Amino acid sequence: MTRRAAKGTTPATGPSVAASPRPAMMLTLATIGFAVTFWAWALLSPLSATLREQLSLTSFQQSLLVAVPVIVGSLGRIPVGALTDRLGARRMFPVVALLTVLPVLYLGHLASSFAGYLVGGFFLGLGGTTFAIGIPFVNSWYPPQRRGLALGIFGAGMGGTAISAFTTVQLTKAIGPSFPFDLVAAALVVYAVVAYLLLRDRPDRPVAAGSMLTRLATTLRMPVTLQLSFLYAVAFGGFVAFSVYLPTYLTTAYHLERSDAALRTAGFVVLAVAMRPIGGWLSDRFKPIAVLLSAYGAAALLALMAAFEFPLVPVGTVTFLGLAAALGAGTGAVFALLARLVAPEQVGAVTGVVGAAGGLGGFFPPLVMGLVYGALGNYMVGFLLLAATAAAAGVFTATVVRRREQMAAAGTPAANR
Repeated sequence: MTRRAAKGTTPATGPSVAASPRPAMMLTLATIGFAVTFWAWALLSPLSATLREQLSLTSFQQSLLVAVPVIVGSLGRIPVGALTDRLGARRMFPVVALLTVLPVLYLGHLASSFAGYLVGGFFLGLGGTTFAIGIPFVNSWYPPQRRGLALGIFGAGMGGTAISAFTTVQLTKAIGPSFPFDLVAAALVVYAVVAYLLLRDRPDRPVAAGSMLTRLATTLRMPVTLQLSFLYAVAFGGFVAFSVYLPTYLTTAYHLERSDAALRTAGFVVLAVAMRPIGGWLSDRFKPIAVLLSAYGAAALLALMAAFEFPLVPVGTVTFLGLAAALGAGTGAVFALLARLVAPEQVGAVTGVVGAAGGLGGFFPPLVMGLVYGALGNYMVGFLLLAATAAAAGVFTATVVRRREQMAAAGTPAANR
C-alpha cells in the first residue's frame, strides 16, 4: 500500500524534489541524529582500558564489555527498520534518541560493577539502531542517480564514534568521569526536540503493508537480503571491530599510551567515515560492484600486512589507514547497491537486517582478537582470518552479486532473481 502524494509534491524519483532545498535539510538532520546516537553508542569503547583496571577485568571481559552494545544495536535494527517503514523517521528518530538518554545517564552515574556496565551497555545498544531509521528516510528523498552519494553522506554519521574516541577519555580526565555521559545525554535531548519540530517524512513515501512480523519474514526470505548482509558484515563489521578494539590492540601490541591509542583510533574512524560518501559517489559514477571489488581486495591485502605487525611508523600507520579507507568506501558501496536492488517500501526492513549483519560483523572480531591474544600472545591469526574473509567477500561480489545486479539492470522481476 502506498500513500497518495500530497498536493504539489512529486514522486521520490522526480528531479524537482531532488533540486529543492528540503531533501538537503532532511539529509542534514538525519545525519546529525545518526552521529549523535552513534556518539552515545560508542561511549564505552574509549574507557575500556580504564574499566579493565578499575574492575580487574580479564581480556575477554574487556572485549565483551565493548561488544555488548554493538550486538544489541545491531540486532535492534531489524525491528527498528521494519517500524520505520510503517511509522516513518519523524516519529522514530526522536523516540530512539530520548530512550537512549536513560542508559547513558545510568552508565555515567550509577554503574559501578562489571555486571552493571554490561546491563548499561545492553540498553546503550539502542543508540546503534538509528542507522535503520535514516537509510529508508534518505532513500525516499533522493532520486536513484543521486542515492549513492546521499546515503554515503548519511552514513558518515557513523563518525559519532570518532567524536567519542576523540573526547571521552580527554573529558573524563579534564572534568570528571560522568561529564562525557552528561554531555551526550544533553545532546540527545536537544536533537530529539529539533527532530520532532523539523524532521518530515516525504508525503508520498511508500508505506509497507502487513504486520511487522510478516514483513520481516518476507524480508528474511529474500536472497538479496542475505547477500547484502554478508557484504555489509565484512565492510561495516570490519570498521566497527577496529573502532571498538583498536585502542586495546594499540596499547597491547605497540604499548601506546591510552590517550595516544584513542587519538589514533579516532583518525582511523575519521578516514573511514570520510570514505563512506566517496564510496557512494564512486558507485553513482561507476558501479557499486567495481567499488566493492576494489575495497575488499585492498582490505584483504592490508589485513595480511597487519598480521606481521610491522613497525607502527610508518608501515603500520599506513596499513591501518588503508584499511580504514577500504572499509569506509565498501560501506558506502553496499548501500548504493541496496538502493538499486530493493523496492522503496522494503528498504527499511532490508536495511534493518543488513545493518544488523554489519553490527554483528563487528561483534565477533573483538572477541576473537581477545581470545587469540590470550591463547597465543599475538594477533596474527586474527588478522589472517580478516584477510581470508575480505577475499571471500570479493569473490562472492564478483560472482553471485554481480549476476544479481546484472539481472536487476536488465529489468528481471525480483521474484526471478
